[in-house]
Amino acid sequence: MRVDKLKLINFRTYKSLSFLPSEGLTVITGENAQGKTNVLEALFMCAFGRSHRTSKDNDLIAWGTENEMGGGCYIGLELHSRSGSHNIEIKMRPGEKKKIFIDRAQAERTGELMGMLNVVMFAPEDLSIIKEGPAERRRFLDMEISQLKPSYYCNLQRYNSVLKQRNALLKDGGLDRAKQLFMWNEQLAMCGAKIMQDRLEFMDILSGISCELHKNISSSKETLDVFYSPSVGFADDMGDIIKVKEKIITALERAEETDLIRCYTSVGPHRDDITVKINGTDVRAFGSQGQKRTAALSLKLSELELIKRISLEKPVLLLDDVLSELDDMRQRFLLESVSGCQCILTCTSIDSVRKAGLNDFEEYNCKMGYLTKV
Repeated sequence: MRVDKLKLINFRTYKSLSFLPSEGLTVITGENAQGKTNVLEALFMCAFGRSHRTSKDNDLIAWGTENEMGGGCYIGLELHSRSGSHNIEIKMRPGEKKKIFIDRAQAERTGELMGMLNVVMFAPEDLSIIKEGPAERRRFLDMEISQLKPSYYCNLQRYNSVLKQRNALLKDGGLDRAKQLFMWNEQLAMCGAKIMQDRLEFMDILSGISCELHKNISSSKETLDVFYSPSVGFADDMGDIIKVKEKIITALERAEETDLIRCYTSVGPHRDDITVKINGTDVRAFGSQGQKRTAALSLKLSELELIKRISLEKPVLLLDDVLSELDDMRQRFLLESVSGCQCILTCTSIDSVRKAGLNDFEEYNCKMGYLTKV
């Protein structure tokens, strides 16, 4: 899979951009706050239909262009995959819902984008996968499974919609709200059971890959273990969706009194987590900064390998100023691991790329919203 062309109009710092990345490695250099990451953000949006930096589409429209004739911003992308050549377009105007077009036809749902462009993005903030709370690790799960299984994304959307309705009922304060919960419990459990099955299947594969990668990065000095930690125990029933659904309903009913007091749903896939251990010790709680970085790198590279195995093609890799966060050994391992993939890398200086032993790449310099080939 590769991106052939990216076109931007009034997107962030770019009034107009036509970018043709190399089939191999493309390096975008420039000082901070010049617009390097905006290129990666636009590519990310074509994969997921949303930014990785903001939930507000209006933030993406170049400042001062909102009132221009036909005001708004445009992202256009041409790509090639095993299924042939495709075109993705995203159009945003102030105060309006964004419009997504796939091969010139307007998509009814964002979920239609999933799997069209598979990307793996690694930025310094991805250390939050290890360092921060469960929400970051669930986000990691949800984004990667959605690329590989678009039905997962649609089911997750339904689950979140039902969860919102159930939480609204819990906050309502009506006398009969307890009687109405059974209806939402049934819907939440059905969607939740499918989500849990897909997460377990994904983690079973990912854990094996990440363990092997981590062993190589650490020169066999460390053993990485990654576990799916659902908020609802399922024991050996995971293969039977009806049994999983019943367990979720039971857990919801047991937590009902607490939920009514706290006014939110306390159990379900929205409370799941991933446990990461090195040599049997929880990395988040007791790992060094180096171990957390290595564990995060192992997870992200596992994602790359898993997409290759399941989709049978290589994803596009987006590396946002990540070399500055890694020592020389981890830099080399990262860049060796992504060999053969189309990769777009941002950094403040080309020296860091050359230091990592890379010489075969195309370089662009970014300054004040302009991208110039070097």
